[in-house]
Parts: sequence; structure tokens; C-alpha cells
Amino acid sequence: MVQRWWEITVTCQAEAEDIVYWRLQSFGCQGTATQQQQGRVLIQGYVPQQQVTLLDIAALGVWIEQDVVAQGYLSPKLHWQLVNEQDWAHSWQAYWHPIPVGDRLLICPAWETPPLDNTRLVIKLDPGMAFGTGTHETTQLCLEALEMQLDQTFEPLPPTVIADIGCGSGILAIASLLLGAQKAYAVDTSELAVTATQRNAELNGIKPDQLIVRQGSWEQVLELVDGVVCNILAPVIIEILPHLPAIIKPKGWGIFSGILLDQADGVAEQLEQQGWSLGSVWRRHEWCCLNARFERLPN
Repeated sequence: MVQRWWEITVTCQAEAEDIVYWRLQSFGCQGTATQQQQGRVLIQGYVPQQQVTLLDIAALGVWIEQDVVAQGYLSPKLHWQLVNEQDWAHSWQAYWHPIPVGDRLLICPAWETPPLDNTRLVIKLDPGMAFGTGTHETTQLCLEALEMQLDQTFEPLPPTVIADIGCGSGILAIASLLLGAQKAYAVDTSELAVTATQRNAELNGIKPDQLIVRQGSWEQVLELVDGVVCNILAPVIIEILPHLPAIIKPKGWGIFSGILLDQADGVAEQLEQQGWSLGSVWRRHEWCCLNARFERLPN
């Protein structure tokens, strides 16, 4: 049986893209696509038909309008329709091309060929219906933070194990391995994300013993890790923070993103309460990435 999806399309000012993206992700969309249109953007999100009702989508439209107008932008336009899975899963591919990120990485769609003069590490990616194409600010911030944590400019990297919680397409876990990590866990509550991560691991020649992919959350990480990366929504980060001491080594590091600027203080406060020391906050447009180190359990 062909699964059907609600295609939710929002047209808004370019400056409001992050606000709309966050609301669609909060709503439960399992894929997004963005097209630039002369100062405005057209953002499409997809959610299974059986997961929401028309009343839910109508409420979403009200929330998006309130979010956008409250920031001083023009009222967005929202449209929705039912589409078959096959119709949308690949329709946005024409708009996505190789993207350099940070100093060392190139995110390359699986159907594209890297430039002939490329000297960067290539991450081949086919996200399917999972989040994580490398185009969003939060993903790029996490990739740049991973470059910093796994830097081998001055000395070789010791054996390093990381956990990518809420892995989406697996882009961050795969990047960590290409940057020199020895092993990575990639976990996500979405079955679509697990499938996408396994496919992308194969695309990048990652061995099964290097990348452990499981459906679930932190409890699927079966050993102490050197670093944790979480590119998920701020409320979810806050929810899992009390559990991270069970999987992180003393002095281990954490990269936390998917956080809007006005949510940063709240997440930072929770990090400190759970034994983390905040090192830096990296910002890009309306989003930020918190880099922290685990010091000790709170008394």
C-alpha cells in the first residue's frame, strides 16, 4: 500500500525561514525542502497522513502566522495537499548541490559528482525522508564544531567514540568518522532516520563495526563515549540531559544545537545543572550551537 503524506507549503520572507523551519520540525515533519524565490522562500514539510488531521494543520497555520508576525515580518501563506511518498521523496533533489562546510568538509548529494578540484573530505548523502542535508544552519554549526573537536593539526587524535543522538540522515556521525573518530553510535526514534543512516553509511564506505545504528535514544548507546552531538530541538535536549552522564566519559565533550537564540540561556542553565561546563556559543542567524564539557555529576 502506498503511504500518503501531507505536503505543507509555507511561503514567507527569507528572514523568517528559520522560524518556519523550527515550527515545522516541532510539528513532526519528517522531511523539508526549501526553494528561494526573489526575496521570499518556499518551505515544504512532509508529515504522514495518519499522524495529523486537517484541524492540526489548520492550527499549525495559526502558530506559524503568530510566530512570523510577532517578529515583525509579513504574514506567511500556507497551503497543504496530500501526495504519494514517491512523488515528494526525490522531487527536491534538483535544488540541492554540493555544499562546502567549515574548513574540511564537502556535503555531496549521492546523485552528484564532487568538483574535480575538490580537496575536502566528501560526505555522500541521500537523506531520503530523514532530516539532515547539511544545508541548515544547525547542521553546519555542528559539523564545524566536530571539526574543532576532532582536529588533528598538531597531534594525532586518540581513539575517540562519539554518540549522535537524533541522528536524522546520519550526517554528523558519518562526518565524525571521516574526520578521524574511531567509532560512532547513531540513534534516532524515527525508523526513517535509521534506514537513511544505514544507507548513507554504505554510500561513504563506513564499516558496520565503525557505525552502530539503532532506533531509540541515549539508552541505545552501550558504552561510555568521548563526545555527544545532539542536533535536535531544545525541549528534547533538556529532556535527555539528565540521562547523558550514564554514557559520557569524565571530561567528555558535547555539541548541542537545534536551539533558537532565545532558547540558548535555558539550555545553558540546564547543562550547568547537569554537570556540564559551557565553553562557547556559536551563532548563525536565529540558531546557535552550544559547545560544552562534562565535568561532574551535580551534588
